[in-house]
Amino acid sequence: MSPDPVRPVLPAGFRWSAATSALQIEGSPHADGGGRSIWDDFIATPGAVKDGSSADPACDSYRRSDADVALASGLRLDRYRFSIPWARVQPDGRGTGNTAALDHYSRFVDALLAAGVTPFPTLYHWEMPTAVEEDGGWLNRDNAERFAEYASIVAARLGDRVAHWYTLNEPAMTTLQGYATGALAPGRQLLFDALPTVHHQLLAHARAAAALRAQGAAQVGLVNNHTWVQPLHDTAEDQAAALTYDTIHNGVFREPLLAGTYPDLEAFGLPDMPVHDGDLALIGSSIDFYGINFYNPTTVTAADPSSPIPFDIVPTPGAAVTGFGPEWPIVPEALRDLLIDLQGRYPEMPAVIIGENGASFPEPERAGRVDDKDRIDYLARHIAAVAEAVAAGVPVEEYTVWSLLDNWEWADGYTQRFGLVHVDFASGERTPKASYDWYRDLISSSRSENVQIPTTQEEATR
Repeated sequence: MSPDPVRPVLPAGFRWSAATSALQIEGSPHADGGGRSIWDDFIATPGAVKDGSSADPACDSYRRSDADVALASGLRLDRYRFSIPWARVQPDGRGTGNTAALDHYSRFVDALLAAGVTPFPTLYHWEMPTAVEEDGGWLNRDNAERFAEYASIVAARLGDRVAHWYTLNEPAMTTLQGYATGALAPGRQLLFDALPTVHHQLLAHARAAAALRAQGAAQVGLVNNHTWVQPLHDTAEDQAAALTYDTIHNGVFREPLLAGTYPDLEAFGLPDMPVHDGDLALIGSSIDFYGINFYNPTTVTAADPSSPIPFDIVPTPGAAVTGFGPEWPIVPEALRDLLIDLQGRYPEMPAVIIGENGASFPEPERAGRVDDKDRIDYLARHIAAVAEAVAAGVPVEEYTVWSLLDNWEWADGYTQRFGLVHVDFASGERTPKASYDWYRDLISSSRSENVQIPTTQEEATR
């Protein structure tokens, strides 16, 4: 049967993935000699985590990794995105690698390959060793070299079997929430003085990419959080506020990677980046793909003139929301618009990978089958948005669900559930949800034919 021309279609050969991160699922952060990270410090700060919880045991995946491999295999994933914590491999952020930790990830890679799933590790999913942060963290240019050393150590152990790598996860959120507002580790509140962390992260990525390629890597990139920014009102003030926010959330990351330059920050009254000769050439030639994490659009209005920042983020009018409430509106077409806009800005775009997309909704704490129709609807409509962007010429090659498992959700602790698989955090029991079966069936159908993507909730959940 030929595809319905009205429905969005993804071509056969499109890749399907799911993702997790080490701190959010592994537990046992100091097993096998693992060192202290900025999240140990953040968790120890009274009131920093919403429910007062820690990331141990989370899903206990450091000890139950075989169960996670079986779940990834059961989905028939093309690739599984996971992360390797810097503080496990280099407890002090320098020196030789921790053999016990490297042995663990070597066994994990072997298990994925034996299950027919390609490993796709992330080297930095926000877990900086405390010792590196004490030396300035991402405010210190020298730590880009330390990160490249870490990347080289991991690649020397895994590079004979791992060809595809993410260097950094969501540098935008590290800058904006980790260093500017303090909502995430390391909990700094520097506002616009956090901007040097943008450049030092991009430089760290580029130096790590070179180290990975020296060990035979075939595909290297980073994955950033991007959002579609809209003004609340069609006024000059709100449009200016939206442009400023778009620049610091999206522009300062995409421009160096895709155009080899930074936006004109002086035009926004912002300080220039601490660029040295040769930095932008290195960054601009550092990616084999462009990774995008997308969850929601952002609506912005002009702030009160007395505010230290010129914009306020406000609820998106008329939008449904996830378990996070108004701060996470559900607008799937915003992903399509974002992707098409990127292609228009950068006609020579490299391959695009959706590195994360997903939603949390209120669900039971105890083990049991969850009929998560809201999640299926969210995923189906966002995949349809990707398909529409592909039809418009955007070179998206892969889509990744966040997350394979319910997990510890950073400063929100155990209050949000994103998983295709329910995790009873008291027992560690894993129970696939209805969305797991839906995603498995979608992947299976894609193996032999073009995939017609449901465009309504009724089609997605029937």
